[in-house]
Amino acid sequence: MSTFVTLSTGQRMPLVGLGTWKSSPGQVKQAVLAALDCGYRHIDCAAAYSNEQEVGEALAVRLGPGKALRREDVFITSKLWNTKHDPEDVEAACRTTLAHLGLSYLDLYLMHWPMAFQRGKELMPRREDGSICYSDTHYSDTWAAMESLVDKGLVKAIGVSNFNARQTDDIISVARHPPVVNQVECHPYLSQADLLSHCRSVAVCVTAYSPLGSGDRPWASPGEPSLLQDPRLEAVAQRYQKTPAQVILRWHVQRGVVCIPKSVTPSRIQQNLQVFDFSLSEDDMKLIESFNCNERFIVPSVERDGKRVWRDAEHPHFPFHDPY
Repeated sequence: MSTFVTLSTGQRMPLVGLGTWKSSPGQVKQAVLAALDCGYRHIDCAAAYSNEQEVGEALAVRLGPGKALRREDVFITSKLWNTKHDPEDVEAACRTTLAHLGLSYLDLYLMHWPMAFQRGKELMPRREDGSICYSDTHYSDTWAAMESLVDKGLVKAIGVSNFNARQTDDIISVARHPPVVNQVECHPYLSQADLLSHCRSVAVCVTAYSPLGSGDRPWASPGEPSLLQDPRLEAVAQRYQKTPAQVILRWHVQRGVVCIPKSVTPSRIQQNLQVFDFSLSEDDMKLIESFNCNERFIVPSVERDGKRVWRDAEHPHFPFHDPY
């Protein structure tokens, strides 16, 4: 079983990477060091996670001349945040990320969301009433600015995140440098079969974020189902003598989906990479696929009139009104 996918650019992207969302600055340096030391060669970052400087500190210890690893041995992704969609802001945002990470180039740079927010320093520009200030910058215009990062050698490839199929096609139709990846929420409760099939048909690789169902998402409510504690999954895991997490990650990998589980626990970081020494039967693959209930955990939601609603549903480029 191969441990990487080959992108449309010819780059090899390891199928399992370390996710860094929700890893606090105090913990993320150790997590990245633990990951690199146990064999990870793919780290997923983002400006919006507010921890890229600490990730950079870890990279500085392990990467480069006279260190354990060469820069080209590790695949590093980062993401352009919503407040930096104005074409004039894209290069500076990328250069800030590179400076924080201590790198001269990224292997992959993603547009974090198709939705632009008002320009400026605030990650979440808000009005008095707490609502977010949007911008009408179109993602196609942002994309054209990202393409020049490839031309300048600041990034090897570009892609998207949280885009639906229609929005992905919009980008492809105008692209000089086509998107190589669409990074989306994906796990057995949200299997993304339609989006995955669509992306395959246009040579876009899918990366799964929250591949284990994100039990630690900040807005989880007590009654929501926990994927890792699903008894059906525990039964499969027992048969293979693996953990439920390893079974889920193996399910992703067998579908050709790259996954970026987040952990700051060295033993779990190591376990999450140990998914290449077994394979799931076709029946078990189908069984896990059958858990799908289109349960989307990672959409920021707010209370309005006593109801939980999607915070950005009014944005003209909100991606989740389309079926996929």
